[in-house]
Amino acid sequence: MKNKIHKTNAARHLDELNISYELIPYEVDEENLSALHVAQTLGQNIDQVYKTLVLRGDKTGFFVCVIPGGAELDMKAAARASGNKSCEMLHVKELVPVTGYMRGGCSPLGMKKPFPTFIHEDCILWDFIYVSAGLRGLQIKINPNDLLKAAHAQPVPLCL
Repeated sequence: MKNKIHKTNAARHLDELNISYELIPYEVDEENLSALHVAQTLGQNIDQVYKTLVLRGDKTGFFVCVIPGGAELDMKAAARASGNKSCEMLHVKELVPVTGYMRGGCSPLGMKKPFPTFIHEDCILWDFIYVSAGLRGLQIKINPNDLLKAAHAQPVPLCL
């Protein structure tokens, strides 16, 4: 079940927790790092390919939101869920120093430090979803309840 394509921090984290997953490679287009491109390349429903967004709250600092690839983050909902009054997206140049991951390869698992994580509540409607494995060109196929457990995440409404 677990392929040894690339062992990323995210995959090692799941291994430590004895959580079942699959590593799914895909062809990277450096000009198009969108979740839509990933979904199309994998031949999957865009609603099952989730993107990881890192934000900074005005009170709590960094936190993570994981939403369907075709959805737009509701910043007010994200702030509310995280206990902030307001929040902003982390600037791309801060992503590697803060998380250890680069744009297009940011996983909600295995970051440099654990941050509060929130996953859009619709994730539990699926038998499995895809999230970045922490490397461009590699996704993790995982049961959403297992992802919630592994990320110590809460399912909350996050999308517009």
